[in-house]
Amino acid sequence: MDILYLLVPLSVVLVFLIAGVFWWSLRSGQFEDLEGPAYRILMDDDRPHEEEGTNAAAEK
Repeated sequence: MDILYLLVPLSVVLVFLIAGVFWWSLRSGQFEDLEGPAYRILMDDDRPHEEEGTNAAAEK
């Protein structure tokens, strides 16, 4: 029973800490664009850059 005197305040502090981090993430715009990174993966360009091809020709 004595452990509850430690665990209850510790859990309340932990809840406020988690709520504070969540509030900060909302205010800083962490959840503004949820779909953008998913589309960025699909639009990956695997072709070599034109600059790399011109540098290789210039070295020869």
